[in-house]
Amino acid sequence: MSLFYAMDAKRASKTAEGMALVRAIESQKPKGQRICDDSIARSLVSGITFVLSKLIIDSGLYGRFSHGTLEFITARERFIDDFLKACLAEGLDQVVILGAGFDTRAYRIPGIERTRVFEVDHPATQAVKLGRLRKAIGPLPDHITFIPMDFNTQSLGDRLAAGGYDEHARSLFIWQGVTMYLTATAVDSTLTYIATQAGPGSAVVFDYFYNETLRDMRRADVGLARRITRMIGEPLLFGIDRGQIEAFLGQRGFRDIQDTRADDLTRLYFTGLNAGRSVSTGVAIASAHVREPA
Repeated sequence: MSLFYAMDAKRASKTAEGMALVRAIESQKPKGQRICDDSIARSLVSGITFVLSKLIIDSGLYGRFSHGTLEFITARERFIDDFLKACLAEGLDQVVILGAGFDTRAYRIPGIERTRVFEVDHPATQAVKLGRLRKAIGPLPDHITFIPMDFNTQSLGDRLAAGGYDEHARSLFIWQGVTMYLTATAVDSTLTYIATQAGPGSAVVFDYFYNETLRDMRRADVGLARRITRMIGEPLLFGIDRGQIEAFLGQRGFRDIQDTRADDLTRLYFTGLNAGRSVSTGVAIASAHVREPA
């Protein structure tokens, strides 16, 4: 899903940088045409990378090889922005951004400064982001706590507790562009923690691949994604069977489960000037609330 990078395990995630790059390019479109709007993303990617990638995207070359991928990335950003805004309007105490990468919601979503935000990510990626953020926006806001963590080897509960997370507060867990790179055990333990330890009214929103998509060797876009993610050391590992998200999350203690698919994203965002843009199928966005205590 990332654009063209090489990966060193001790450096920031290249898929994280790639997502910031896509947001930055989309955000430069005219206001009535852009799907997502992230004025900070441009400061998080190098100038030469931005220029070259924009040329490739604007030429249509990337879209021909990975049809609908850019549209899904930008629509995913917008959808989760909108979901976060709705949760803030209903009342929210904490926002936990899992695998935060170069996410900028803590700095640009109105009202989020009245919550406690926890950005959880691999220490190498987090260190690079912090350095670039300080150059872009100056001193970092006081409402944000940065928590270094390896999802495959460390406990989310332990790391959040060490950072001051309140398990009784109403929280939103944002898990964007992460599950597909984790083991099934890591995904399950994270969801179990949220379902059992988050406060009443808490919710989670995350995107995921269908297992059928990951196994489909006929799809050129999937083949490209597999090759690139293997090359940068972030291979695609995890998916959920198509049509099984309600059962999957229900078994893990969630309610009010919603599955937002490519056609839903198209209906929501790709109208008017964007009516000709299609969203990649085989990927979806799930949202759910934790069950209320008996």
